[in-house]
Amino acid sequence: MIKRIVTWAGIVVATLVVAGTVLWFARPLFLDRTYYRGSSSAHYDGRRFFNPEGEGPPVGASRGIGVSRLWRAATGQRTDQWPERIAVVPSRPPARVGGAEMRVTWIGHATVLVQTQGLNILTDPIWSDVAGPWNLVGPHRVRAPGVRFEDLPKIDLVLISHNHYDHMDLPTLDRLWTRDRPLIVTSLGNDTILKARGIGAVARDWGGRVAVRPGVSVTVEQVHHWSSRWGEDRNRALWSGFTVALPGGNIFFAGDTGWGDGSWQRLAVRHGPFRLAILPIGAYHRREIFGRSHVDPGQAVELFRMLGAGRALGVHWGTFQLTDEGADAPPIELGERLKAAGVAPGRFVATRPGKALLIP
Repeated sequence: MIKRIVTWAGIVVATLVVAGTVLWFARPLFLDRTYYRGSSSAHYDGRRFFNPEGEGPPVGASRGIGVSRLWRAATGQRTDQWPERIAVVPSRPPARVGGAEMRVTWIGHATVLVQTQGLNILTDPIWSDVAGPWNLVGPHRVRAPGVRFEDLPKIDLVLISHNHYDHMDLPTLDRLWTRDRPLIVTSLGNDTILKARGIGAVARDWGGRVAVRPGVSVTVEQVHHWSSRWGEDRNRALWSGFTVALPGGNIFFAGDTGWGDGSWQRLAVRHGPFRLAILPIGAYHRREIFGRSHVDPGQAVELFRMLGAGRALGVHWGTFQLTDEGADAPPIELGERLKAAGVAPGRFVATRPGKALLIP
């Protein structure tokens, strides 16, 4: 009897090993994608993009979360538990804001509505409840959008920083494209993903410029990050930030970024001065895992100072639990860092979803 049990156990183990080996080697066949083909450059090797500072690829989101869990298990350290839901009172923006007035509404995560010069601009829009494949697998939304999609005014310009699910949400982009046909600007390779869904998009390399209308343009900016939707397609599409040049003052949107070696920040400054900087402040803990791809609040303050922006809005926090810090830890730490740096209150804020800010 024992011999039969051992035999069957051996068969099961062998089967699992063989199956796992087959899946491992078959994985690139159906999870890899080619989004862009072009000549090699200072940040593209002919197959994949890379951060030109010479750093290896950052730990991926799914892999990083797994490593973080293993770290906690090995060290006995625990993540801060987020509540299942945090109440949000949504607002209803006006249809348009004319002239030099600038009205900014944080909708959640990296989604921001900027209204100025008669334009409605939306960054990395996500209205889905799950940030992941098929909107089934991945972190669940804790805070509802600060503006209901039905109350969103007609959108003229959409900026997509990279192809991670919490920044490129295809169901939301489907709805926006069907309803409004906005100009969608992104970086190289991401347009391939969108066009496969029937969504129009304009893609540019770092430094590329897209004219929106007379006096208004978008420049695709270098930042320090990575890209992937399926694991094996890592860095097949480019990541970026953006400068929106406007008659009433320029906007810098950092997308998702780590600090790197400080060189990309100096490049971005050339397209200032900035009236508003939209900067990530969350998804940073543990630093040994996420430090290469996400700035922390202290680095966000330093970035704000380097950019010389008049005002800044902190985003990428309190919506989807991607890392170990508490839901409201980023704005608390941001406040501490701002105070230590001697930055005047109100110049760099992290506000509740749906609250409108008037940018001087």
